Amino acid sequence: MNDTFIKENIYEILDHVDEGIHIIDKNGRIIYYNRFAQTIDDIDRERAVGRHILEIYPSLSDDTSTLLTVMRTGEPIYNVEQTFINYKGKKITTINSSIPIKASGKIVGALEISKDITQVKEMSETIVDLQSKLYRNNKDKNIDSKNKERGKYTFVDIIGESKEMLALKSLALKASETDAPVLIYGETGTGKELFVHSIHNASPRRYNPFIAQNCAALPANLLEGILFGTVKGGFTGAEDREGLFELAHGGTLFLDEINSMPLELQAKLLRVLQDSTIRRVGGTKTIDVDVRIVSATNIPPEEAVENKLLRKDLYYRLSVVNFQIPPLKQRKGDIKLLTNYFIKNMNEKLNKSVVGVSNKVMKIFENYQWEGNVRELENTIEGIMSLYDMEVIDVEHIPQKFKTHIERETKPHGKSLKEVIEDTERNIIEDTLNMTDGNITHTAEILKVPRQTLQYKINKYELK
Repeated sequence: MNDTFIKENIYEILDHVDEGIHIIDKNGRIIYYNRFAQTIDDIDRERAVGRHILEIYPSLSDDTSTLLTVMRTGEPIYNVEQTFINYKGKKITTINSSIPIKASGKIVGALEISKDITQVKEMSETIVDLQSKLYRNNKDKNIDSKNKERGKYTFVDIIGESKEMLALKSLALKASETDAPVLIYGETGTGKELFVHSIHNASPRRYNPFIAQNCAALPANLLEGILFGTVKGGFTGAEDREGLFELAHGGTLFLDEINSMPLELQAKLLRVLQDSTIRRVGGTKTIDVDVRIVSATNIPPEEAVENKLLRKDLYYRLSVVNFQIPPLKQRKGDIKLLTNYFIKNMNEKLNKSVVGVSNKVMKIFENYQWEGNVRELENTIEGIMSLYDMEVIDVEHIPQKFKTHIERETKPHGKSLKEVIEDTERNIIEDTLNMTDGNITHTAEILKVPRQTLQYKINKYELK
């Protein structure tokens, strides 16, 4: 097997990698582009190979090109955001990791792996710019602040009469009267955002900005710029731009899926919460901010801490007030109320005249697990009413998944794997608690789980 054969096959493999890869030699000339890099940069690799990198990327320089930098310093660079303009005038933003290539101790070139975030960055910056214009224009026009809508929902919009929901609404209303950070846990679709909006709208900050940001699926570099803002020249392609903390000054900033925020950025967020100051990315000026933080997770926060998804110190700082929104299957008393509420809404939206669901369908709904929670129920009602014209929703109108569930429930031992696991876990915890006379610390030691995790599961299974 000769070197040419190996080289050809490696290049063939790299062409199927879904990240851009390109290599330059010691003179800065491009010697390889994979197919994905060609797509990202909108460059014909046949025309680019053999030419100097600055000829193809005229907006870069010896100092700003990450590839040329690692060749000069001999040190790799990881996960750096870079915005550049290619020779066609197209603006592109990537997250780059650049590595010097060495042979016999000498640098002979450099390799770069790039992830394209152009569209994500453009969309995020557009949203931030629109929010900035909205709040700045309102200030310039001296509009009566009491007439400006901020959060979309209030506690009236939270439908639920079960004791769990009534207790939660009471707790959230009390929390709204303070400036303390709030951390909300709830499965996807339970209505976390409703509570966050309601807390803001019942708070003294109600006439000031309410801004929400989902922390999932954004690179740390991009999310940092969105939250704290950027300074022109702070990094390649950076512009002077306010971040969400500045836009939310005096109001509330909602950070959803906080457990998805990269850990290195969590450390910076913690400092902001402690000092009430920010520094834009690439800047040196310190800016005072007065922002209330409300955050949310879709997994138990104790579990997020245990699995190193959420810093422990940040968790304690965010959860001065914390509560859990129960899944729909744990508040079945609200299913009928929610069903009728969604039918009423869909009647207005779809110009229908459905009066309700049959007793059989209601029983099916009350016995169903609703893994997608309230959102799944709402989508189910909308789907049925979009497809059928009827006065009463009956079994013939409901989706197949409910019929499959009915068939499974009518069979002996018709429990799902998840239910069997939960039943087993509940029984083990209950037996161990009985053995230790209810001593939670001793029980946690026997079961070899953190005390906080055990406390969460005791509440989940309603064990005494």
